[in-house]
Amino acid sequence: MKLVIFGLSVSSSWGNGHATLWRGLQRALATRGHDVVFFERDVPYYAAHRDLTELPDGRLHLYESWDAVLPAARRDLADADAAVVTSYCPDGVAAAALILDASRPVRAFYDLDTPVTLDRLRNGEAVPYLPPDGLAEFDLVLSYTGGAALAELRTRLGARCTAPLYGSVDPDVHFPVPPSPHYAADLSYLGTYAADRQTAVDTLFLEPARRLPGQRFLLGGSQYPPDFPWTSNLYFRPHVSPAEHPAFYCSSRLTLNVTRQAMARMGYCPSGRLFEAAACGVPILSDEWEGLEQFFEPGAEVLVARSTDDAVSALSLPPTELAGVARRARERTLDEHTAMHRAVELEELIAGRGTRDAGRGTAGARPASRVPRPSATMHAARSPEV
Repeated sequence: MKLVIFGLSVSSSWGNGHATLWRGLQRALATRGHDVVFFERDVPYYAAHRDLTELPDGRLHLYESWDAVLPAARRDLADADAAVVTSYCPDGVAAAALILDASRPVRAFYDLDTPVTLDRLRNGEAVPYLPPDGLAEFDLVLSYTGGAALAELRTRLGARCTAPLYGSVDPDVHFPVPPSPHYAADLSYLGTYAADRQTAVDTLFLEPARRLPGQRFLLGGSQYPPDFPWTSNLYFRPHVSPAEHPAFYCSSRLTLNVTRQAMARMGYCPSGRLFEAAACGVPILSDEWEGLEQFFEPGAEVLVARSTDDAVSALSLPPTELAGVARRARERTLDEHTAMHRAVELEELIAGRGTRDAGRGTAGARPASRVPRPSATMHAARSPEV
């Protein structure tokens, strides 16, 4: 299969969760023999923080303007089996029009930010990456978010066939490594600053730091404002590259997952960080949202915090109990939530729409496709890149 993607950025992970997801998915698709071509506008923000210049066994088109890249895009679409335009693609409307005009490929829209998209529509705001006529003309509409979001994509945007394609992790990139003193912490949190996450961050991370001055808290991520409420036992790493994520996670007793407000309200939207930390064998403390139990069993595979007291209690759990939670979460992740699982799901979804059936279809969470689990000794010779 040849898959052509028009997206935000795969070349820079700076404040961009799309990049890590696409890198893992592209590698998995390439492993399965598929050809992936990614079109990305070369914008200054991501160019200044680029940490990938080519796709392994794939092709990356960095372009300065839509007019300049249009001939190349048409050539690649001419023999493509499927074409995808994603949310936050800077040329999303133009790319969608090009895809919908093409006669050959299965035409798909992948919203990696569905709760944000739907929130803006409810508030009467413009969504610049959406086609003006909605999503009715696409053969397949994929969503990073499941549950009620799928129905709303149909009723609000006219999508005919919707399916979740959740986040995932590349176990060749995220795996247990020795701890690093540079990232040592009792509780860590990795995430770009977002105002709509701040209430939960304050409740589950900053307030526990104030209550436990003898413990060490580590925050990693970009775009944090100068007036952020730092404490004396809170340490900061302004950007943690994907290559350093395993060392970041594995150097803390417990790591925190916080979901953006719009996503938490809608539910069924697991952060990629959730799967990354689990694959690294680190116990996870997560905020609560509908559908979490579909991905990890609360109490057994993930600890759930609704209050500061819950977070403080989690930090007091004995090491053996935390290790058991981490072990079970890693096993669940390798069995169900790798990039290879999502690649197989994407293959099946594209194959199912290859006939351009106009029927109204819906896919909820599906049992994971069976793919081999990575060898337990595969990474024994690797050391953390700090």
